[in-house]
Amino acid sequence: MLSLFNGKKAAQYIFFEMLPSFILGLLVFVSIILMFQVLRLTEFALVHGVAMKTIAEIIGYVVISLLPVLFPMALLFSVLLTYGRLSQDSEIVAMKASGLHMGLLLLPALILAGLVGALSAQMSFNIAPWGNRQFEVLYTRLASTKAGAVIKEGTFAEGFFDMVVYANHVNSDKGILQNVFIYDEKSGDVPLTIIAKEGQIIPDPERPGHEVLLRLNRGEIHRQAKTHTKISFDTYDVHISEPVNLEEKAKSPQSLTLAEVRERLQQPIENDEDRRTLQTEYHKRWAISVLCVVFAMIGVGLGTTTNRRAAKAGGMIMCIGLIIFYWVLYIAAEGMARGGAIPVAVAIWAPNVIFGILGFESLRRNWN
Repeated sequence: MLSLFNGKKAAQYIFFEMLPSFILGLLVFVSIILMFQVLRLTEFALVHGVAMKTIAEIIGYVVISLLPVLFPMALLFSVLLTYGRLSQDSEIVAMKASGLHMGLLLLPALILAGLVGALSAQMSFNIAPWGNRQFEVLYTRLASTKAGAVIKEGTFAEGFFDMVVYANHVNSDKGILQNVFIYDEKSGDVPLTIIAKEGQIIPDPERPGHEVLLRLNRGEIHRQAKTHTKISFDTYDVHISEPVNLEEKAKSPQSLTLAEVRERLQQPIENDEDRRTLQTEYHKRWAISVLCVVFAMIGVGLGTTTNRRAAKAGGMIMCIGLIIFYWVLYIAAEGMARGGAIPVAVAIWAPNVIFGILGFESLRRNWN
């Protein structure tokens, strides 16, 4: 009875030791992910003039869409760090000497892995697809403001649909330009120079950011070939466009909930590549959720190695190494699954099986 009481206390102690480390690990990995997005976010703010509120929305949607992947990483970090510290301080040895079974010491990690896995599954099945879809919609909406945002007062803008545009005064909110100069090379070997007193940018609501009507008022068109041609106009419309993948309006596979993926798989799909993509999406969401339990076993097995020096630094380095190793395997397996070289289910679950075997082996070696 005393041993059972001590076991419950030890399990509670370990469990609540892991929680702060899990939150810390989650914050660390979120920060690492956002570091890779700095250049894109800086471009949004400086080049396209996107407001900081919108930048914050982008960050929020990106984080939400990546949380199912970040949860197992933070869990591995937490388990390695906690059990590594317990091993370094000889607390694991003391618990063994008091008669506690090592299965009881594994239990806190498995409970936390179950909770995190359930949360990761909910995120992966429903919430992360929503976040990814909101990012897609927001990105398309930002594209619709690109035309007005690229043009700055008194500056030659070269990113405006492959034309050079200059305006003395710009009202980005209303898309109004004054004293406009346009150098257009898209008309062929002989470029056009267009000068107008004012102009207005009118985005096409059907293809935002890709179809734009530039309506110019009171201006002149100059064309210099063998002879100089000058045409005056009161109103002149310039229809300009960029290539766009029309499928952007539809949900990408990453933006589909698990129920939507399952529903599409039940429908006839003629394209084998599309079917493999949906099957990959279906299996990987389950595999990422189960990965939490796999990482917990590996973390306990490696973390309970006694006499570990510099447990914190060693745990972080080992965590990053394991994560890199797992994702190299996963990316290779996913590529083979999408290419049809290996059945999708076998390819997607193979990294979990390999790491599961490593986890069992590490537990067996350290606890026997």
